[in-house]
Order: sequence, then structure tokens, then C-alpha cells
Amino acid sequence: MKVKMILPALAEAESPFWRPIKYSLFPPLGLATLAAYLSPDDEIDLQDQHVEALNLDDNPDLVIIQVYITNAYRAYSIAEAYRKKGAYVILGGLHVTSLPDEAAAHADTIFLGPGEDTFPQFLKDFKNKSPQKVYSSSVRTLDHIPPIRRDLIKRNRYLVPNSIVVTRGCPHHCNFCYKDAFYEGGRSFYTQAVDDALAEIERLPGKHLYFLDDHLLGNTRFATNLFDGMKGMNRVFQGAATIDSILRGTLIEKAAEAGLRSLFVGFETFSPANLKQSNKKQNLEKDYIKAVNRLHSLGIMINGSFVFGLDDDDKDVFQRTVDWGVKNGITTSTYHILTPYPGTGLYKDMERQGRILTNNWDLYDTRNVVYQTKNLTADELKNGYHSAYKDFYSWNNIIKASRSHDSLKHQLKHFFYSGGWKKFEAVWNFLIKTKNLNSMLPVLESILAKVHNKKGVIDSTVNYTHNEFSAFTNATPSESKFEATYPLPILEERVT
Repeated sequence: MKVKMILPALAEAESPFWRPIKYSLFPPLGLATLAAYLSPDDEIDLQDQHVEALNLDDNPDLVIIQVYITNAYRAYSIAEAYRKKGAYVILGGLHVTSLPDEAAAHADTIFLGPGEDTFPQFLKDFKNKSPQKVYSSSVRTLDHIPPIRRDLIKRNRYLVPNSIVVTRGCPHHCNFCYKDAFYEGGRSFYTQAVDDALAEIERLPGKHLYFLDDHLLGNTRFATNLFDGMKGMNRVFQGAATIDSILRGTLIEKAAEAGLRSLFVGFETFSPANLKQSNKKQNLEKDYIKAVNRLHSLGIMINGSFVFGLDDDDKDVFQRTVDWGVKNGITTSTYHILTPYPGTGLYKDMERQGRILTNNWDLYDTRNVVYQTKNLTADELKNGYHSAYKDFYSWNNIIKASRSHDSLKHQLKHFFYSGGWKKFEAVWNFLIKTKNLNSMLPVLESILAKVHNKKGVIDSTVNYTHNEFSAFTNATPSESKFEATYPLPILEERVT
């Protein structure tokens, strides 16, 4: 059987804000996971439109398309084209689960929720010529799932080919997050067996890993055993966690000892009223600065996530947020305009209040205002969002934030990571076009490498000469004139 697996490009691919590097980070792990259930005799073609031109002139028997909100229209168009050719088309993903009736009009079969239990059943039904129109996940387990088909991933086209997911979902219930809709009807947070997770890590080449889990520290027992098992593997890794998990117990120290060097942290807002509006209880009454200092003492860089446009925000929220990030040495910041995704509690609340302005899913990219704002006008919100990115990633603020760290090595680490990521677009574009993006992994691993400063506190950086810096950026700081912007919703937005 000929099988085509497609991740269509997001609508941002046609936007002036399109940054190819942001969507050349992680391969389509979900599709590669499903591919493991196919027969060894099947001919599989996995294509990611973010890093390659789609070949739509083929004639597969089965087409599997992963749908996010801002690639939905493109996904539907591709699906219809293949259905006209006689291919059997299935759609799955966050958007399909949120709006199944919309998606069903463009597919022969749709999948709701995770696919580990439903996709194998579909394959049996398909072989017997009796596939169902809808498969809905209810059995939530990662036990005995086959190894991911990483041989289908074009590693040289991604900066971080060693992405991995060892848990599913999140124990929290923020009302702007897709998670509750996607995991409805079963467990909303569960883990792999630790031995299976460690075996997957062992199969990955090189040193660097990126855990795409919503909350890597969400299950203390699992995370503890995972980090204990990773000791001695000589890995450096990045992931995501909450303020609460950073402050509680000693799990973050275990993570650092195992190789954690960068963490995506959802600060979101400094306003208690906004936290309550978002049902982000895990941040309420938590000491953000204490969490930041704890991470920095362990040599862990921080990618702070912040949301603008919550009802308690005013005109000063943008500058306050930037100033706080710079003062506290946040390495990179990811800013979002509040976006009420369909299927979330936020969307339902705003729809009930008559505040949803459009259902054009192409605009649901966290860069556009799609709802009726309160204390800010739509223009003030959008302009403030763009100004926050420009201000935070100015050379002046990159240098100022770097100098906030005690250790010179930590300062250098911050400078090279933040500046290298946001200020050298031409270099990234060249590496992408020449299919040499993966060649930057040794540089990333060097920046994340563990060393000890004079105080004995874990730190991670690399000593660069002027020539090494020039090779990395193709320019000195004073010669570079590139601007910064933002990434994908949910897992894919984790760029640091």
C-alpha cells in the first residue's frame, strides 16, 4: 500500500512575518509516530510543507493529514485534491478534534484525540474494507507503542531533529489551551513507561534532545525516574514546565543534573485577575522571581511565554513585561496575542459574551486580534505586541539582559543564544536553503554544554573567539540589522 503523510504549512507561510527558521525546528513527530503502526511492506512518504515543496502529483492509496488551526484551509484543499484522485483521506489533530463536523466534510475518516489506540484499529478496518467515519480515542496509554519511524524524517532539514515526547497532555486546565478539548473522553495526562522513554532516548544520535511535552515535570515520580535514568547519558536537553513545579521539591535540580539546560516557562501574565480569568491556578500566588533565580542558579536558560490582551491588561503591559524580562535575565521571550481557539473554555466564554469577531482560522495565529477587547483597542494590542518583540530583542536589551547574570560564562551563553536566535535571519535562511541547518547542532550543543563556575554552581556556555562568533553569525553584532518576531501555537511554539 502506498501511504502519504502530510503536515501542511501554516497560513503564516504567506505572511510577511514568516520566519522559515521557526518552522524548521522540529520534525512532524506525530505523523512519524503513527507511521510505526503501518506495515513494513507499505511504501510511506512523509512530507512537511514547512521544509519542502509538497509533491501532489502522486497517487497514494491512503493519505493522512495533520491539521492545526492555521493550516486547516490548506489541509482541506489538499484532502479534496487527493479524494478526487480516488485516495482514501483521513484527517486528525487539534483542529479536527475541536471542530469535527467541519473537518468531516473534507475527509473519508476523521480522528478525534490521540491516535495511539484508534489508528491501529482503523488499519484493521481499512484492510477489511470496513473503515468507520469517526474514530474517537478513549483508551489512553503509551504502553507498548512501537518505536517512532525516525527513518522517515529528513534530519538535515531541522535544527532540532531529536525532538521527543514521553508524556501526553498536561495535569492543568488553563482555559485558553487546546488540551482539554483534545483529551476529552479519557485521561488528559499520562506517561510512557520510564524504560520505554529511556530506550527511545538511547536510539537518538548525538547529544541534544528537545522534549516537546506540555509539562515535562508534570508527574513527579515519572520525571524523577526519567532523570535518574538519564544520568551518565551525556545529554543536554530542553523542555517545558510550570512555575509551581520549578518551586516545589528538588525535581528541577534532578533535571539539571540529568542535562536540562533550557526551559520553556508559561509566565503568561503578572496580573492575579488575568490568572484567574485563564484558570491558571498553578501560577497564582507564586513567586516568579524566585523561580527565575532558581533556574539561573542551575545554569538553566529561560524561554518565557507571555500573553497580551487578557481583560486586566492596560496600555503599559507591553513595556512592563519587556522590562521585567530584561531585568530578570530571561534569555528569550515568546509573546502571544490572546487567541480563543475553538473547543477551549475561552472560546466558549467569548462566544457566549458575543466577543468573537471572526471564525477565519487563518487569523488565529496569536498575531491577530480575533475577539472584542476590553481595556485595549485592537490596534493598541497588535501594535503593543509587535513593539514588545522589537524592544526585547534590541541589541541594547540583549546585552542588558545578558549582564544581569553573575557569571561571565552565563552572560556569554545568554548573549549568544538570544542574539543568535533572533538577529541573524540571513544566516538561518542560507542554512535552510542549502539544507545544512542540522550543521548548527554542534554550536547549539556547545552553548548548552555544562560547566562549573567558580562558585561551584552549574552553568552552561562555551568560550567563543571572535572568529568562531563570526563563523556562527557571518557578522559582528554592530553589523547586523535583523528584527525579531514569533512562533506556532501549542507544542510547536517552543523555539528555545
